[in-house]
Amino acid sequence: MGLQESASPIMDKIHDLHNLLMVIISAIAVVITALLVFVVLRFRASKNPVPSKRSHNTLLEIIWTLIPVCILAVIAVPSFKLMYFADQPVKADVTVKVTGHQWYWSYEFPDQGINFDSYMIKDEELKPGQLRLLEVDNPLILPIDTMVRILVTSADVLHSWAVPSMGLKQDSVPGRTREIWVKIKREGVYYGQCSELCGMQHGFMPISIHAVQKDKFNEWLSKNKKQEEPAKIVPAVLTVMGKDETRKG
Repeated sequence: MGLQESASPIMDKIHDLHNLLMVIISAIAVVITALLVFVVLRFRASKNPVPSKRSHNTLLEIIWTLIPVCILAVIAVPSFKLMYFADQPVKADVTVKVTGHQWYWSYEFPDQGINFDSYMIKDEELKPGQLRLLEVDNPLILPIDTMVRILVTSADVLHSWAVPSMGLKQDSVPGRTREIWVKIKREGVYYGQCSELCGMQHGFMPISIHAVQKDKFNEWLSKNKKQEEPAKIVPAVLTVMGKDETRKG
């Protein structure tokens, strides 16, 4: 029920906006229901055998115009603040480029000269405890408490790189590079999927992010800088408090 547990500042603000909207829509539902009950009882046929002939009421029309305008203004302010917050340029400590393909993702750390492909693990190859349709052979390794710039593009058709628990969702467009950012709050395994219909295997190109401490990330970088083939990328083993921590996407 509800949204996934937040793992980034962007998702924190999405939660706040969601909670505000829940209060507003609940209040609207209560008021409208009360008005409907009042109208049904007050203007029922047995109490009003002769129906009213009034065609309009200027004061009421002004009221029911101004109230929605005020509600929309209350919603618009935090909505725009969230949009600008998510879209603001950041001074990134790490840059990763994400490229969508039919039907897999490829990742590149341009500053470190690392690049690799990430394919979904087939059902028959899953190990005990792994999640069907979400596990990949080469997950994306990112450090926590670090500003990460993510450049998203596509090699063929429209895709969408989305990780709900981080509040990330960016279309990957052929011939264009779009920028988003994230600052992961804690260690864990976070899942996402392509969220733009891109062909017959659209549902089989998941995203897996392993968020680790900065020292483990730097160790992973040093191990993979010398790798030449994408298949040789060394996956990071994430252990938190003595056990694997996973969060479904």
